[in-house]
Amino acid sequence: MTNFINKAVIIILGLFFAIPLVWTVVTSISPTSEIIGGSNPFWVSSPTFEHYKDAWEAAPFLRYYFNTFIIVFGILTVQFFTITLAAYAFARLNFWGKNILFIAFLVQLMIQPEILIFPNYTVMQQLGLVDSKLAVMLPYWASAFGVFLLRQTFKQVPQDLDEASVMDGSRWYQTIWHVYLPLAKPTYIAFALISVSHHWSNFMWPLIITNTVDSRPLTVGMALFAQSFETGAQWGMITAGTVMVIFPLLIAFFIFQKQFVSSFMNSGIK
Repeated sequence: MTNFINKAVIIILGLFFAIPLVWTVVTSISPTSEIIGGSNPFWVSSPTFEHYKDAWEAAPFLRYYFNTFIIVFGILTVQFFTITLAAYAFARLNFWGKNILFIAFLVQLMIQPEILIFPNYTVMQQLGLVDSKLAVMLPYWASAFGVFLLRQTFKQVPQDLDEASVMDGSRWYQTIWHVYLPLAKPTYIAFALISVSHHWSNFMWPLIITNTVDSRPLTVGMALFAQSFETGAQWGMITAGTVMVIFPLLIAFFIFQKQFVSSFMNSGIK
């Protein structure tokens, strides 16, 4: 009986959260006459892809896609490097004040990113990086959550493997590469999925730090695209643009959903 109730609750919540997505997709393929006519918002009698064509031609989505890929995977690449070194230091090295420093490091998890927008903007302005993809990426090159997640995994690696690697003549970075990285693969996958999804949908910081098409990601471009209509909201084009923005994340979710769940099951988070 308990399992039945749990499954029923999960299905109901899933349907509840799916309603906005279904409406967006249906509206994006609905003719303008059906949208204005107020017919069933979850059914379309004559589907069309004209809204996608119009939206693609009305805004430089190809450039926005390129900028977003550079930003998202640029952040992820540097994060892998920084969280690996920090996690290894907190998990295996012994130095004065390690635990206190780790706690202070985790305090960052309680700080909302919006609080740091003004000081981050001031720093980027002093560095002359305003309106650049590098300025969007820099504040996120270190991740307290990633360090915590990876540290928990590294602490589960048997000490004997570490000592055996040292006895074989490996340096510390060779030990990380040949021992820790292969064993922490599920954790890296979990963190990568979280990082990509977060920075793909990040809006506030890119909105403030970017001014031109050359550096704007999809979220900012979509917001400006939706505000560009002088005759009112063109819901067909807006929903088509929205689907184009979230489509890569939806595909990634359906492909990697099992890996995502199994990664957290094996990452030391209980």
